[in-house]
Amino acid sequence: MTSENKRLTTVADVESTIGRPLPMIMLKEIGALDEGCRAVLARCPIAAFGYRDAGGVSRTTFVGGTPGFVRVHSPTRISFALPEPGDPYGPVSFFFLLPGVGELLRVNGSVTSRKGAETTIKIQQAYVHCAQAVLRSRLWQPPVPPGPVAEIAGDGPLGRPGVAEFLAAAPFLALSTWDSSGGSDTSPRGDRPAAARILDGRTLAIPDRKGNKRADTLHNLLADDRLSFAALVPGRSGVLHVRGRGAITDDPALLATMALRGMPPHAALLIDVEHAEVAGNHAITRSRLWSPGAHLDRGSVPDLMAIAGEHLAANSAGSPAAVLKIVGAIPGINRLMRLVMNRAYRSGLRKEGYDDLAPGGLPPAAAAGPDREVRVTEVRRETPSAVTLVLQDAGSGPGTFDFRPGQFFTLVADIDGRPARRAYSASSAPGSDRLEVTVKLVGGGRFSTHVHRNLGVGDRLAVRGPSGSFHAEPAPPAEIVLVAAGSGVTPMMSMIRARPGGRISLLYSSRSADEIIFAGELARLATENPGRLSVTHVLTGRDGRLDADGVRRWVIGLAAVPGAHYYVCGPEPLMDAVQGVLAELGIPDRQVHVERYTSTAETGTVPTVPQEMTVEGAGTVLVEPGQTLLEAGLAGGLPMPYSCTVGNCGDCLVQLRGGVVTRTEPDGSVLACVSHPLSKVTLELPGDELELGA
Repeated sequence: MTSENKRLTTVADVESTIGRPLPMIMLKEIGALDEGCRAVLARCPIAAFGYRDAGGVSRTTFVGGTPGFVRVHSPTRISFALPEPGDPYGPVSFFFLLPGVGELLRVNGSVTSRKGAETTIKIQQAYVHCAQAVLRSRLWQPPVPPGPVAEIAGDGPLGRPGVAEFLAAAPFLALSTWDSSGGSDTSPRGDRPAAARILDGRTLAIPDRKGNKRADTLHNLLADDRLSFAALVPGRSGVLHVRGRGAITDDPALLATMALRGMPPHAALLIDVEHAEVAGNHAITRSRLWSPGAHLDRGSVPDLMAIAGEHLAANSAGSPAAVLKIVGAIPGINRLMRLVMNRAYRSGLRKEGYDDLAPGGLPPAAAAGPDREVRVTEVRRETPSAVTLVLQDAGSGPGTFDFRPGQFFTLVADIDGRPARRAYSASSAPGSDRLEVTVKLVGGGRFSTHVHRNLGVGDRLAVRGPSGSFHAEPAPPAEIVLVAAGSGVTPMMSMIRARPGGRISLLYSSRSADEIIFAGELARLATENPGRLSVTHVLTGRDGRLDADGVRRWVIGLAAVPGAHYYVCGPEPLMDAVQGVLAELGIPDRQVHVERYTSTAETGTVPTVPQEMTVEGAGTVLVEPGQTLLEAGLAGGLPMPYSCTVGNCGDCLVQLRGGVVTRTEPDGSVLACVSHPLSKVTLELPGDELELGA
């Protein structure tokens, strides 16, 4: 720690060390979102967000995940989903990152309302921040090897598992501070090899290098020393959250330890850390921040320096404003100003000691999921508790949905700011440009409740799939026999709609007549095809529960041909009863198909620290707290097998060769999509996956 007489404690102290910003720097602020700001928000997939809760606890995190995640209601009002705990209260601040772009948009305001995860903000300030922090950190370039990990004695918060390792590799962070008059500021900080240096088990130092001398963070700390930050490591989907109290120092001995090519920073922040924790972050994962495919072409977004020029012109008065507007109208001036600005960045950063400023190189592509964006074109009510979603491609040209009748798709939706996934069988026939899935409302079911209460025509989802081995045969047998209960009829409906010929018999159990899904269409099809389709309904409220005796009588009465195939989907007791009856009647197992959904229940153990995962023959990645093995593997570009991602299909099974995970199958295999590591783990992939990744 530095001695107290090396602290900067007054505005005069700060200005004598940092200087004062030029008037034009302050003239770049505007009080509402103009067209340029709105264009940035429409393309931006992620933002740093600083806030305090009602108890005054400071927090900084990253929010978003998809372009346009912020909803602009007016030039002074926006809203977005904040799924994390700790309701924001009072002044808040953001900076919005465009992947692959150096400049960023900063927005400050205050919370006006909060409904669930949806948070509404009144805008007070917006302005463009220069690219120096991004350039210093090389945020969009290939990650460099981390610096040495500090050895920490004692039990301070920086000694928590994973924290020191993260800090040693983190070149970029978002730092949030507050002033005494109701203002908030979240600013970017970038440095090499790391943005923050560990001094001891509870103390960090962050260099403050030369910039535009605005120094909002430093002035805020003079009034209120509480702060928080969120740090990033390129290539990782976790975030390090830190909060504590800050001070400013110009101690020459400390600054010398942060010198680059012999040039120390002019000041540093000292942080007395109260809390430090590494956690997974859905916004980082979903935005594919480290993939070149997510990096924006500068021609596809407004030039932020041009937007800053427009703000300066709008706030200038008299002759300077007129000159700026005339210059701004010159053809090609934005391109010229960009070249000038890039040279200025390079020159300024070289004077600070940075010597590797060539643009080149982006990080290797992260594995892109096979999600297909669709929009809801119709919501059809089937029963009081079941609706059918009709989905089509969200792109300009609708494509077809190819699958085998009986297979399911995984739907992915944003619910309260977090991605939620649920598998539903297709109820439509394959080969159409419309996919139909039928969703029954389940008490306490987060996804089905969202579908029934919130989804409407025009809303967008992602679909993944098809998945599942429960499906009609490629060469259909002469006769199929279907037994279903409740929503188990949905894959059967796909088989009925897709089957061109041959006999079909359906035994369908429902609670009551008004709970029969597809009642009208089944009745119509049976009437129009008397020799091909027969439907027998069992209403448990009237007839009692369908049991083995009832199934036996019905199957015997069918007198199905010997080669008939039997498909069963419903509650476990019914499926067990049907399988038992068919076995008694001598039906070969190869002719019996049962849809059993794998439980995704967890053990209740929640991992709280990052764990290393090695996939034999493929590589090693870190699994952040909250991530599954599959999510970490895909984020790290490993050739992980998967399909549904919700634990239903079994395609993600891998062998556990070492370590402990939250759930293991009896044969030692692991469903990677629903399992979390509790220690360092080693996995073995199926052989064909390793060949695919070669």
